[in-house]
Amino acid sequence: MRVADFDFDLPRSLIAERPATPRDAARLLVVGREGFADHGVSDLPRLLRRGDIMVLNDTRVIPARLAGRRGQARVELTLHRDLGEGVWRVFAKGARRLRPGDRIAFAPPAHPDFAAEILEKSATGEVTLRFDRHGAALRAALERYGTVPLPPYIKRPDGAEAGDRKSYQTIYAEKEGAVAAPTAGLHFTERLFNRLDEAGIERVMVTLHVGAGTFLPVKVEDTEKHRMHSETAFLDAATAERINAARRRGGRVLAVGTTSLRLLETAADAEGRVHPFAGETDLFITPGYRFKAVDLLLTNFHLPRSTLFMLVAAFAGLGRMKAAYEHAKRQGNRFYSYGDACLLHPAGAAAG
Repeated sequence: MRVADFDFDLPRSLIAERPATPRDAARLLVVGREGFADHGVSDLPRLLRRGDIMVLNDTRVIPARLAGRRGQARVELTLHRDLGEGVWRVFAKGARRLRPGDRIAFAPPAHPDFAAEILEKSATGEVTLRFDRHGAALRAALERYGTVPLPPYIKRPDGAEAGDRKSYQTIYAEKEGAVAAPTAGLHFTERLFNRLDEAGIERVMVTLHVGAGTFLPVKVEDTEKHRMHSETAFLDAATAERINAARRRGGRVLAVGTTSLRLLETAADAEGRVHPFAGETDLFITPGYRFKAVDLLLTNFHLPRSTLFMLVAAFAGLGRMKAAYEHAKRQGNRFYSYGDACLLHPAGAAAG
């Protein structure tokens, strides 16, 4: 398909700069076969059915944005992919002048105790580097010198603020490794989880470490030519069995976020049974894809021409999602990472 088919206009005023307070006060647009219904995220317990199961991504965002120096030149890096032993692939501003062997210092000159060496640079500007430490020591250095890797459409003239470290993290984040948040999960509170428990909605965790590639624009004109960055994901045997058992009992599988959905679809067989998974996924979902394991999707409002909007168009129908976004704009819903949410029923399915 043409990437232009996934374009739409969005006023800058509808891009959320900060999250709703409390988190579950965000709006929720339900997209069903019969039309659209405006609710709040706090309404989820009565919008789902007893026996449904929610699948959430428990990845934890690390402070993956670093400002460093190569000599006197300033370099800005966003960690993208952990290759192990302190080696990372990164996106770099100012990468054109970087060369293998260059040293980048991240600590102040008076305390040169955190640095990395450039190992290689790709033709696209992606850089591979090796930090001077790894494991817990590297995590501690990132906590000290790194900042939250907010998406570029959230404007912070002086960079991420102290409050973003908490706001741009789900309350159930556990497994460190993401450089972008699974934003559908940002809407949940302990109060909402308690009400979902009381309503008989099951909850399980999977892990997909979201990469910075989620921010990259699609630069080709034909979706067939786009290649997704791969991401590391884990789904254990006990979780797979709980998901399969819920479905056997007639419960619906609700993927909380596109990352959970992509992992479930990667781990599912042709009959929709979910299997344990540990590895890489670069699954790219566009209209025409046959969903196997997911019955409902909770997700935010996404950028035009993005792989995420392509995914929701595949799940709920391109025409229906464009109409839903127009409805959301008229209602003043807030878009993107800190914005409001949608509860999507698949194309041809009724809500309820």
